[in-house]
Amino acid sequence: MNDPEASSGSPLISSEEAAAYGELPSPRPYTHAELRSLIGLLTARRHGPVGTVVVGHSRDAASRSAAAAFAAAWRATGRPVLDVVDWPEHAASWLRAARRFTDGAPDAWVVAAAPLGWAQMSRRLRHSTDWDPSRTYGFAPLGDSRVPALAGAATLQGMQGVASDGGSWTIDRGWVTHTVAR
Repeated sequence: MNDPEASSGSPLISSEEAAAYGELPSPRPYTHAELRSLIGLLTARRHGPVGTVVVGHSRDAASRSAAAAFAAAWRATGRPVLDVVDWPEHAASWLRAARRFTDGAPDAWVVAAAPLGWAQMSRRLRHSTDWDPSRTYGFAPLGDSRVPALAGAATLQGMQGVASDGGSWTIDRGWVTHTVAR
């Protein structure tokens, strides 16, 4: 809907297209520095602190664990989690998950996912919803430069996230820029 690349046909990534980027890493367990940095990024947001979030994750153990830890830490700050949405790494369509992910008009979205599944989901979000990547924050595995390459440069424009050492990353015009933790 918002992405010219995704609006021309199916937003699904073909197996040939995915194979061109090589083997993507599986999500690994989140770190405490990563979780602290993500909470800090959301509470100190430039356009005002975030109140409500929707948390999304792929179905692998590391992503489920990171999503659950974030949801618990977010609720501990006194802020609500509107929903926790999961999706498979491979599916015929992510439409049901995409609609659920964007329901409730949260202030922000938080994602803990496998890179290929998130590239697929983000393409579906841009193709079928009013989701805004600049209000989306991810865990370390999504700071891989192949994620915006697979999703399409405009699909993830403005998405931010954190690295396992507590540093951060931002996607701008298809480039992933990492900032070292201080």
